Amino acid sequence: MTEASSALAATLGIAAVERDTGIAKDTLRVWERRYGFPRPARDAAGDRAYPAEQVEHLRRIKRLLDAGHRPAKVVGMPASALDALLKDTFGASTGSAAEPALRAVAPYIELLTRHQADALHHALSLDVLRLGLADFVVDVVAPLNRAVGEAWMRGDLQVHEEHLYTEIIQRVLRAAIAAASRAELDPRHPRVLLATLPHEPHTLGLLMAEAMMVLEGCRCIQLGAQVPLSDIVAAASAHAADVVALSFSAVLTSAQVLEPLAALRAQLPASVALWAGGGSAALARAPAGVDVVADFATLARRAREWTRPGR
Repeated sequence: MTEASSALAATLGIAAVERDTGIAKDTLRVWERRYGFPRPARDAAGDRAYPAEQVEHLRRIKRLLDAGHRPAKVVGMPASALDALLKDTFGASTGSAAEPALRAVAPYIELLTRHQADALHHALSLDVLRLGLADFVVDVVAPLNRAVGEAWMRGDLQVHEEHLYTEIIQRVLRAAIAAASRAELDPRHPRVLLATLPHEPHTLGLLMAEAMMVLEGCRCIQLGAQVPLSDIVAAASAHAADVVALSFSAVLTSAQVLEPLAALRAQLPASVALWAGGGSAALARAPAGVDVVADFATLARRAREWTRPGR
C-alpha cells in the first residue's frame, strides 16, 4: 500500500461525516465552495474523502454553531483561533450546570456516560408515567437536551454517546405518543404534518412538538428529516393537512431557513397554516405567512385554540 492510498484509507466519506458531525452533506459542499473548508481529498472513484483531523475540526465548528455562532465567522477559522473561541464560549459554562433544571437531569447524564443504556431508557420511561407526557417534554426532555448539548459542546460527551441519547429519547417519546394518540380525529382539532426541510437532519424537536400536539387532540403525520419542498406540498394535500409544522436547529444558515420557508409558504394553499419553531435565530425574520412558535407551551396553546378557517 502506498503512502497516498494509506492516507485515503483513514478518511471518511461525506455520508459518514454527516452522521458523525450532524452537518448536512449539502452544507459541507457549500462551505467547501464558500469558505475553502473543509478540504477533502478524492478517492479512486472521485468521491470526497475527509481526513480525520478535518472531521475533528468540523466537530468543533458544530459545537460553536450550536452555541449560536454564525458559519461565516467560524468555518474558515484556523484551529488555534477555533480552540480559543471554544474556550471563551464554553470555559465558563460549567456554572450553568448549577441551574435547578440542569441539576435535576444530571443523573441521566451519568447513566449516559456510564453507558447504562437500559437503565437510562427505564428511568425515562418511568418519568413519562410519573409526570405525564406534557410535563415530561417540558421538564425532562427540554433541559436534558440542553444538558446533553452543553456536555457535547464542552467535549464531555463522545459522538456515539450523543447518538445513543438521541436514539433512547426518540424511542421513549414514540412509545408515549403512540399511547396518547386518539383513534378518531376530532374535527375541531387540526391535522398537522411535521417535517424538517432539506439541510436539517435533526428530528428530536419534531417528536417533542408531536407529543405536545397529540395531547391537544391533533392528528399528526410525521414525515421526518430533510424532506423536499415538493414532497411536503404533496403530502399536505394527500393528508388534507390543516397545518405544516417545521423544526429548525441553530446549525442552519439564514438562507437555509428563510429561502425555503418563503418558497414553501408560496406553494402551500393559503388555508394551510405554516408553523415554525426551534433554535434558529433566523426565525426572528421569518417571511410573512409563517407563524413562529416560541416554545412548547405556546405550541400547545396554539393547537388548542386553532379553529378551521371559515368557522
